[in-house]
Amino acid sequence: MIFRKQYAAGLVLTAIAMATIPASAKVPLIGKKKKEADPPRKLTAAQNALIDKAILREKDVVKTVKDRAPIVETYIQNMRPDPVLSQIPESDEHFLGRVDFGKVIGDDAYQINSNTAHGTSGNSKFGILKHSASYVTGLGSSLHLNFHEAGFVQMLLMDSNGFDRQHYTFVFVRNDFLGNTPTSVFDVQPVSGKSSFGRFFGRIWVETRNGNVVRFNGDFSGTEQTYKEFYHFDSWRTNVQPDLWLPTSFYVEESDPKSTSRTLKFKAVNHIWGYVLKVPPPESENTSMDVVGATDVSSEAQDVSPLGAQRAWVQQAEDNVVERLFQAGLLDAPSEFDKTLEALAGNILAYNGIALARPIRVRTLLTEPLESVAIGNTIIISKSLIDTTGIVTQDGAQQMGNLNAILAFQLAHIILGHRLDTKYAFNDRLLFPSTSVFNRIPMHHTDADNTAAAKKAMELLSAKELVDGQQYFGLYLQQLQQRVKALKALNEPMLGDGLVKSDNDPTFWMAALMSKSPKLDMKDLKQQAAMPLSSFLRYDPWTDQVITLHSAFEPLLTPADKMPFEVEPVYLKLSYYRAPAPPSAAPAAAAAAPAAADATQTAPPTDTTQATTPAAAPATAPTPAPQQ
Repeated sequence: MIFRKQYAAGLVLTAIAMATIPASAKVPLIGKKKKEADPPRKLTAAQNALIDKAILREKDVVKTVKDRAPIVETYIQNMRPDPVLSQIPESDEHFLGRVDFGKVIGDDAYQINSNTAHGTSGNSKFGILKHSASYVTGLGSSLHLNFHEAGFVQMLLMDSNGFDRQHYTFVFVRNDFLGNTPTSVFDVQPVSGKSSFGRFFGRIWVETRNGNVVRFNGDFSGTEQTYKEFYHFDSWRTNVQPDLWLPTSFYVEESDPKSTSRTLKFKAVNHIWGYVLKVPPPESENTSMDVVGATDVSSEAQDVSPLGAQRAWVQQAEDNVVERLFQAGLLDAPSEFDKTLEALAGNILAYNGIALARPIRVRTLLTEPLESVAIGNTIIISKSLIDTTGIVTQDGAQQMGNLNAILAFQLAHIILGHRLDTKYAFNDRLLFPSTSVFNRIPMHHTDADNTAAAKKAMELLSAKELVDGQQYFGLYLQQLQQRVKALKALNEPMLGDGLVKSDNDPTFWMAALMSKSPKLDMKDLKQQAAMPLSSFLRYDPWTDQVITLHSAFEPLLTPADKMPFEVEPVYLKLSYYRAPAPPSAAPAAAAAAPAAADATQTAPPTDTTQATTPAAAPATAPTPAPQQ
């Protein structure tokens, strides 16, 4: 499938003009004297000191963010009423970009440009966008909304130009814990006056150790003369480095004023990661990175056979592409969870008695669309595909049948020799700016290859140790079949293979599994076919490593609780930054063991236990699939 995404460069959601409410329109209650509002409680000295810290820390956050160019992703679902599930998605939109915050914070050019709002390229309704600010024009044009330039930045930073006591008043609400982080909660509103329009109006959570704002919830203020209702949002930050809390995710929803059933008009989620992607100097965008850590072992090397040379050439192309995608911020950094997926892939090969010349590697694509792909012997699976298939049972175990089916499909490509184009073994093929990644590395397989891989995957999943798990992915596909028409953006892969064959053929490559599963019944509360988005994994926005969530089991009380493939509110378990364990490797082989022992003694207990996650299972010795 040819991907149709342009790699835009900026982000987000903001203000829609709703109505003008003149002051004269207010009607007092007849026969009753208007009650004066109680004056706000005076802040204590400690609370005032915490607010002063928060103001200073916010300036540091703004300064840090302006020097970064992370990946920003927005996914929107427009909703409609449903008689069984209360509401379901009616359509969706997906936007992805690398944002140079230095160009949008405090920049008047971030306002809508009517000349570019409808795009300029015949291949995309957004055109080839030249500036970070242009992302808003594409988003606004798509949703038919009027945007205010402050909206994007304020959903991340509240007020990048005037978060201080001159522009805001603060009222203490309570003390609260967000995860493991103690916070003080304050209501914040702009000081009345001409300059108050468009400023943050809502509630903030300030961690009590150093005064960082870690969460803020609200909208933007208007005036009685020109009242505008802005989108309501809930914005979260995480502690990515010592005393540095950076924007990570925010959730937006707006009710439909015409709905009699409390149906939302839309809901959306925004994720930010890749803060290590600093703004590159112009000359560095078109240069490759040097290889470090290479060791000269030429005296020990054997001669390479022709077949070995061919496989080494394929691996070189594989390594080049995987490294380039990682540099662009699209792939996760290697993690313990990736090792778990590699173990599952190794089990599938072992159960079928298949040995490969090179081990299987697995990485996670940090984006929303449901897709997977095999690049050489590296399997890439999108985060949302893992999230929505991650059905957790009441005992806390995950149903592995879904992940086995996804892995089997890409393993089949590897077994059948459906190789990546080896032109990428030439490094100059990958010397291009990060903003062009999607245009320059199409990695999807052909329809013929996918058809053959689906057939081979069914053979792999027929092994006696795996056959009972076929029903789970079949049920997942039944659930997705009900949402395919509405969730086109979620099912449009950006670089790999989707679950759906094409826009013109909405059937699935692995449709044969649907007959292996029970019939989908949305009213059956014992049946969970697919999960909401962001159900199983989150990621560190600084290191890009994925982290497995350990959520409490929530019993289904009504069919509306299922929410398959839906955007849900953000609620992060916040904690203070914890430095990673020191490296255990030593330069000399003789010192390796003592160094490892020292590192084990000084490492935190949680880190040493995580290091025991099993590696890929050997093909000759099947092991049980690990449970999450």
